[in-house]
Amino acid sequence: MQQALYHPEHGYYSSGRCAIGRRGDYFTNVSVGPVFGQLLAAQFAEIWERLGKIDNFIIVEQGAHHGEFARDVLEAARKSRPDFFAALRYQIVEPFPVLQERQRQTLEGRALSRPGTTRRSSLQSFRGKIEWSESIDPLEPFTGVHFSNELLDAMPVHLIVSEETKTGLTAWLEKFVSLDGDEFAFVDQPIGNRKLRDHLQKLPARPASYETEVNLVALDWIENVSRKLGRGYVIVADYGYSGDEYYAPHRSAGTLQVRAQHRLLASPFEQIGRADISTHVEWTSIAECAEACGLQVKGFTDQHHFITGILSDLARGGSPEPPRGDWGQSPLPSLKTKRALQTLLHPEMLGRSFQVLALAKNVDLGGPLAGFKFAREPRAALGLDRPNPC
Repeated sequence: MQQALYHPEHGYYSSGRCAIGRRGDYFTNVSVGPVFGQLLAAQFAEIWERLGKIDNFIIVEQGAHHGEFARDVLEAARKSRPDFFAALRYQIVEPFPVLQERQRQTLEGRALSRPGTTRRSSLQSFRGKIEWSESIDPLEPFTGVHFSNELLDAMPVHLIVSEETKTGLTAWLEKFVSLDGDEFAFVDQPIGNRKLRDHLQKLPARPASYETEVNLVALDWIENVSRKLGRGYVIVADYGYSGDEYYAPHRSAGTLQVRAQHRLLASPFEQIGRADISTHVEWTSIAECAEACGLQVKGFTDQHHFITGILSDLARGGSPEPPRGDWGQSPLPSLKTKRALQTLLHPEMLGRSFQVLALAKNVDLGGPLAGFKFAREPRAALGLDRPNPC
């Protein structure tokens, strides 16, 4: 999975071959249109206000793809909240040069806004607001927000399978990639990775042939992010399940999926380097590790309730104000905006399949952020009652 997605020359993401949207391989919140970025700009501005309207508010984004989300956030902030826009700086963490260049094109107005649209000739350059880094490691501790959208689902995972032992019990094996003649094939082997073995101690026993995944990279990632965030929030948007649901007995084939041109492929060995490979996020382990690393779980809900909370805050005239255009200059949003909102909100589209997790550090809150005002108590929703994995 690491090589198929991130090989410097042939990887699906690292080569720039990844295609998102109607003519690509899959849809994301960002490919639906600028509404998602506009709404998140409102949420970021609320965080800025709660942190005391500081002069150097940093937004760190990982998984920025072609930079559309960054552009949508910056445009919305500039139009609706110039005070917030003046205070913010945007840091994109992007290890791949081809994607850095496409992000620069987008943010400097040199790229098409989205398929089927024209260049935004009125777009001013955001060059003075944005910096790039190849990894999060060189960043100084910052105050602000770390944001990611569909980052964790593309992290390489360990595939594991339950096998019946001679005693009649079951034990976990790991699925490795081997060669069967000229073809790739999976082969089950004993687990040699100590960290993986330790993590598997927390999983429930499952019958023979039960397959699932463990994302240790995501645990390392949240530990690293926690060290870089001095004060503020980590906001993670992705699709997944709580731990109990992720490893539920009925989910016996795991969540690994391979997608190209909006079709699910039967095997990760099909169209290697030309297809997306992903797994759902197991949210409970992420939250447990975050708590062990000094972060507090401040919100967890599905995208429907998250966006509804932000919209309700905007509708009652709360701060920040909605961006101009569809939001601010007409009493009702345009048909295009309504369709985008329907896609983001509808339970059978992205509304229920996506979730949003909010983690905080050194933040005093009087109440939940707007996006979590209709959410359940987050620790209960995540089932946070097991030992920490970190």
